[in-house]
Amino acid sequence: MPRPIAATIHMGALRHNLQRMREAAHGRTLWAVVKANAYGHGLLRAARAFEEADGLALIDLCDAQKVREYGWKKRILLLEGFFDETDIPLLEKFDIETIVHNRHMIELLKTNAPYKSLKVHIKINSGMNRLGFLPKEEEHIRKELCAIDGVEIMGVVTHFANAEPSYDQGKPATVSLQLQRMAQMGDKPSQLCMANSAATLWQKDVQGEAVRAGVALYGASPDANYTSEDLDIQPAMTLSANVLAIQNVPAGEAIGYGSRFVTKRDSRIAVVACGYADGYPRSTPDGTPTYVEGKIAPIAGAISMDMLTIDVTDIPEAQLGSEVELWGAHIPVNEVAKRCGTIGYELMCAIALRVPLVEDEQ
Repeated sequence: MPRPIAATIHMGALRHNLQRMREAAHGRTLWAVVKANAYGHGLLRAARAFEEADGLALIDLCDAQKVREYGWKKRILLLEGFFDETDIPLLEKFDIETIVHNRHMIELLKTNAPYKSLKVHIKINSGMNRLGFLPKEEEHIRKELCAIDGVEIMGVVTHFANAEPSYDQGKPATVSLQLQRMAQMGDKPSQLCMANSAATLWQKDVQGEAVRAGVALYGASPDANYTSEDLDIQPAMTLSANVLAIQNVPAGEAIGYGSRFVTKRDSRIAVVACGYADGYPRSTPDGTPTYVEGKIAPIAGAISMDMLTIDVTDIPEAQLGSEVELWGAHIPVNEVAKRCGTIGYELMCAIALRVPLVEDEQ
């Protein structure tokens, strides 16, 4: 029998979240971001769930080819662009749109011209300071790309560093500051795409003809100060594992590596078939909630490679074989992430290959 652990992907939740983001987009083109194996949910599975999106946005050319060969006929966008000139013919062959974010890419496009139809988006650095040209360069870059035979400019893209409403507006790189910088462009470009999940949900002053929905599609709030319920989105992944054993431990005994957790009373400690090699963070502190038999059971002791331990002293129903939710509908992934000093994105993307992905229609 397989090891009793799984990440269940809820197809109904993915479809619901897409519709919710469609409503928030207010008629704008909706790109569904499926990079990082669709945030750990499975690339082709997400392509099925997001069939009503206007396009898929991802990172790897091989993934773009995969969804094309799978049957996706709508638009595809490479969010980091192409990486080598050998990629360029494949962009045309598979009708894949690409970000252009530096001069080296422009020179490669010139060298390999002409094209039948090569679709590009100009990436603007408005304050994230990762990829892109400065807003004041956009007009010149546009003219330069238009002069390349067969290149078609599809739009202009930027990305917000801090679109969450809880971000302190006195700090640098606010949405308003980035919008001011975008206004430095000469003529307002058509097909402007600026809004990510957070901006689509909360930043009503962000204009443009397109939005990119990412983490919200998977049911996690882009701002940990707001719940999925607040946003009417549904968690699309449940990480669960079964109880392997139960130890009756007297008061004053230590649990696990490093002996960081010491029982204050006679306790029932359940051993669960999930560890950091499955993607559950080793940094998870004592007290982090799990959900078993309809009740909250706290983590008790350091996370091991293949197992973790929870305190079920007050849950007599918890027995050998009981299913334990590590995150999902009852335990928000953002709650676990916050306890670990990270974000829900990282936890979902970090699910290990050895964890089976199964799906249901919920």
